[in-house]
Amino acid sequence: MTNPKSEGDPLRRRLPILDGAKGAHPGRRRFLLGGGAGLGALAFESMLRRAGGSGAAQAQGAGLDFPAKAKRAIWLFMAGGPSHLDLLDYKPDLASKFDTDLPESVRGTQRLSTMTAGMGRYPVAPSVFKFKQYGQSGTWFSELLPWTARLADDLAVIRTVNSESVNHDPAMLAMLTGSQLTGKPSVGAWLSYGLGSLNQNLPTFVVMTSLFSQHVLVQALSNRLWDSSFLPSVHAGVTVRSTGDPILFVRDPAGMDTATRRAMLDATRDLNAIQSQRLHDPVTQARIDEYEMAYRMQSAVPELTDLSGETAATRALYGDAVDTPGSFASNCLLARRMLERDVRFVQIFHRGWDSHDSLPLRHPAQCLDVDQACYGLVTDLKQRGLLEDTLVVWGGEFGRTVFSQGELTADTYGRDHHPRCFSMWVAGGGIKPGTVYGTTDDFGYNVVDGSVPLRDLHATLLHQFGIDHDRLTVNYQGLNQKLVGVDHPAHVVTGILA
Repeated sequence: MTNPKSEGDPLRRRLPILDGAKGAHPGRRRFLLGGGAGLGALAFESMLRRAGGSGAAQAQGAGLDFPAKAKRAIWLFMAGGPSHLDLLDYKPDLASKFDTDLPESVRGTQRLSTMTAGMGRYPVAPSVFKFKQYGQSGTWFSELLPWTARLADDLAVIRTVNSESVNHDPAMLAMLTGSQLTGKPSVGAWLSYGLGSLNQNLPTFVVMTSLFSQHVLVQALSNRLWDSSFLPSVHAGVTVRSTGDPILFVRDPAGMDTATRRAMLDATRDLNAIQSQRLHDPVTQARIDEYEMAYRMQSAVPELTDLSGETAATRALYGDAVDTPGSFASNCLLARRMLERDVRFVQIFHRGWDSHDSLPLRHPAQCLDVDQACYGLVTDLKQRGLLEDTLVVWGGEFGRTVFSQGELTADTYGRDHHPRCFSMWVAGGGIKPGTVYGTTDDFGYNVVDGSVPLRDLHATLLHQFGIDHDRLTVNYQGLNQKLVGVDHPAHVVTGILA
């Protein structure tokens, strides 16, 4: 195993080596971790650096591969697949191709979903929505996103993101974990593992799910999308709920007062400390830290989730829905409070974007849920001086096809899943504002220039945090696992960087 100090790197590059799901058999652990200068001491030291002290190191730029532009991030995930053709990738010439067959030369041999693979023809469906250029950048936005359009000179729109999976679950996994297969850590878990926490009282990685308008063809979400997998469980996303206790099991149980809980934790800490000193076991130290974090969260979480102190002007940025608990707008405001308190990574899900039919009916309702809230979040961060080192990411797991699925008329159509090219936008955290990156063909079906596969998107995100994507690795099951995968080289998308 490579000693990180030999590379002049205060943060680990290939440690700890994890052989098994969450730890090793006690006998083998005692053997491996027994020596003060052995594997256990190195992993233990690394974990301590990733705990409370790593935030200061990050703030000073220590332990990184290069200077970081971002310290925290929020990912606004539109689950189901928003249509790039109806929102961000304007194709005016499609109007003259209404109901004509998509040329086979364009469709090629791309895999289609089982819902459209047997269609006799693939009729082109131009968007019914009007587009307009905004800002000094002249970026095109659909009439469905009038609030987001006001951010034209703050965003970088990427039109050429592409993935492989044509089905929701593996596509969401690929977007958020780097692999279509289950069992890989999520983006937030990798960042938590690699950089540690910026605060002492709140989780490093938080997940929220939002209310949504369309309740047809809604995709299920699972904690695989925010899991830590083979990384220590402390790096998994913590779910914050909109009803009941915001975080489960933080409140003292019935019949136990604070003093009793503190006494129990002190006794448990002392017992765990004996085990930690005897075995030099980083897992035991992590457990001690988790218990203490839960105790501190008892006072931090109620203050965090109390929005009553937010001014009317701030609430107005996010729209009327901000006062509805669990709405996307309310979650965005809560996320800003988290980022303000140095939560490293926040992930907000908004479901209901799957539109196999009646897209002109479904997408407007979905956009009403999120459009002003996105504007409010970016504007609020900017006004508070947080946007410059906070990375904001918006998008779904794939786009939608140019050909219609189901009935096609002048007023309505559906669209199938389309991973070959789709649009996302990013802002803040060293991203070049007012940028449009990549070009798709006249049908919005294939990438013409500036391809951004998911591994490149992930590499760029890590780069903004000062991390070389090829050096953040964990040896698991005999393979140096990476967020960007090991099958193909990944590249930073320099064209969207300031």
